[in-house]
Amino acid sequence: MFKQSAQHVASYYAQTYPANIPLRPTLQGLHDTDVLIIGAGFSGLHTALRLTQAGKRVTLLEASRVAWAASGRNGGQALLGWSCDMPPLEKALGLERTQRLWASMCWAADELRELPQRHGFDIDYRLGSLWTAVLPRRVKMLEEALHDAESKWGYDALRLISRDELPQWIDSPRYQAALYDAKGAHLNPLKLAQGLASTLEAGGGHIYEQSRVLSYQKAGNGYVARTDNGEVRCQVLVLACNAYIDRLDPGLSRRLLPVGSYQVATAPLDADFARSLLPRNSCVIDNQFVPDYLRLTPDHRLLFGGGCTYLGGIPKDVASATRPYLERVFPQLAGVAIDYAWGGHIDCSTRRTPDVGREDQRYWLQGFSGHGILPTLAAARAVSDAILGDDDLLALYQGIDNGRFPGGDLLAAPLEAAAKAWYRLRDTV
Repeated sequence: MFKQSAQHVASYYAQTYPANIPLRPTLQGLHDTDVLIIGAGFSGLHTALRLTQAGKRVTLLEASRVAWAASGRNGGQALLGWSCDMPPLEKALGLERTQRLWASMCWAADELRELPQRHGFDIDYRLGSLWTAVLPRRVKMLEEALHDAESKWGYDALRLISRDELPQWIDSPRYQAALYDAKGAHLNPLKLAQGLASTLEAGGGHIYEQSRVLSYQKAGNGYVARTDNGEVRCQVLVLACNAYIDRLDPGLSRRLLPVGSYQVATAPLDADFARSLLPRNSCVIDNQFVPDYLRLTPDHRLLFGGGCTYLGGIPKDVASATRPYLERVFPQLAGVAIDYAWGGHIDCSTRRTPDVGREDQRYWLQGFSGHGILPTLAAARAVSDAILGDDDLLALYQGIDNGRFPGGDLLAAPLEAAAKAWYRLRDTV
């Protein structure tokens, strides 16, 4: 069980938040609701907001604080697609159903751009993303993705950037080519989560923090969930705990491997110098198996991540562990001061495919595998639609097979770490 706390980690997002992060009450006593959602990250918040706006009574319980985990401390890249890329989804669902799933992802990209404007909160939203190739042999992966996007998915927002043209986009010698996505974006994830939470509350939804659910069980036609100080009875239960599902639902937990991930934010750079690093202000992620990802913040810092540990831990000195990778991409930042360094856990599924489904009136959303800003919104639409009576999108997700990690609780992480070590080796040759 990973330890959670009542304080946000000292990330760039939490430390530079423009006001005090709202502290919400702890659940006390007995409550009745239509829908109980456990977990106040993006999955739970988006689902709760959509159901509240549809007239449902919604209660959201969070063991720590809203967006305390990955939703409030990730790289802030809103990229169209899933961590597994498209081939595993097409293999599982076939072409026509995968096209429908892709259309829901395009909807999520448009919705995320419009939602903060609609509800009057700011998330530092900036358009433009680059998917880069480090190895010459992986340029073909970009070319194939461009071809499939146009021919299979009907998506025309991509553009291949050759190596000669790359300096106009990123001032780094590391990359061979890139695929630019005009609809990809980057943003402040903690501002997004808090904006969703405030909008949900304004619409009548209830959020209780520091209210860890200890257990849940069937009760009549619904469920009852218990915390240390309270109890909630509901008609519908939604589990949106992701990497922190743990002992609350061992069956779902065995389909995830909590993977440690970490990143840094530099000290503010000279504005002109910062713009020279990324002249178009696109966010960047490469197509290595263990990718680097980076972007500029509005106050001219470079936010850089890419390290991960499949045994679940986080380095004691994240800044020192990350600096070599940062300077490998931008040698001109050698010795740059690092003001913030933090980490957390992401919810990897066996094939990096989303794990979204239903059993009776119990729903779950998990397995976003480090690529969750847009996929969580697309999945929340599927789950909320199903709760409201339209299960067409949810049926697509239920066609994806997400098995358990082999080896049980003791061996899953070591076996997965050994497999990933092989893929890391392939990243270098």
